[in-house]
Amino acid sequence: MAFVRAMVAAYAARGMDPAAALAAAQITPAELRKSQARITAAQMEAVSYAAMRELDDEGLGCFTRALPWGSYGLLARASLSAPTLGVALKRWCRHHGLITDDVALSLEVVGDTARLVLRPHHRPDPLAEFCVVSVLRNIHGLASWYVDSRIPLQGAAFPYAPPPHVDAYAVLFDGPARFGVGEEAAIAFDARYLALPLRRDEAAMHQLLQRALPLTVRSYRRDRLLVQRVRQVLATQPLDAHNADDLAALLNVSARTLHRQLKDEGASLQTLKDEVRRQRATELLLRTRRPIKQVAQDSGFQNEKSFIRAFKGWTGCAPGEFRNAETTPV
Repeated sequence: MAFVRAMVAAYAARGMDPAAALAAAQITPAELRKSQARITAAQMEAVSYAAMRELDDEGLGCFTRALPWGSYGLLARASLSAPTLGVALKRWCRHHGLITDDVALSLEVVGDTARLVLRPHHRPDPLAEFCVVSVLRNIHGLASWYVDSRIPLQGAAFPYAPPPHVDAYAVLFDGPARFGVGEEAAIAFDARYLALPLRRDEAAMHQLLQRALPLTVRSYRRDRLLVQRVRQVLATQPLDAHNADDLAALLNVSARTLHRQLKDEGASLQTLKDEVRRQRATELLLRTRRPIKQVAQDSGFQNEKSFIRAFKGWTGCAPGEFRNAETTPV
């Protein structure tokens, strides 16, 4: 409800009455006053849409001057011709500076991590909570839409103290959140998503702009890099990913979602586990002289017996026989 109260403050600054917008979302004055009140995604869409139209401000009072209706649509369309998500996001950040200079947005890449950073420009307090959440959720949702994929966050940082409704941040930003960090806000994600091609055309953009708010309010579900991410976790953290629940937790999704999305991609968790374990075990057997028990552990198996059984199923022979056959001179 704190975000709705921020919209009401924008009405007050204009000397306007928010009653119609609140009614459109079925939010009563009594509910508005409750500090711990919550609203549904549908209510957030309804009140935001009504407020943007009545105020003619897609920034909903976040910036020094109003952003007329269609401003964010213009930004989204301007990046549509980009060959990759990385190029599209750089364009979006640059163009955002043309519609308001209260904040500066940038895409930064360090190693395998990409960050979308929101910094104050010259306004005394441009990084109020509602501004930060709105802008970062907007660009995160649009990025996911561009590539038709969920882009899971590795983390988020905010320059303000944890708000009373801090528990809502687990829904708004799916990675771990830190507060009171520096003077900028940022969300971080796997840089590999930047190389994905845009999968949308002008017709899809036209359809999106008829109802774009769900991008900001609701999270994307499908992840086009999930199979790669699963392989990476299985290869680098085999002892931490013994079962679907543990693996799902490392990927910030539920076990049910993990299985469903892998099925959509034509894969299964067991198949991916077998592929990664087999590759790891084969490399260790051929390139090292580690004991079979240690090879089993390093390949993600809980005991030597289950490893030998699995390896026989993959190759038709025991690990020791495989090593001897492959390293014996002909």
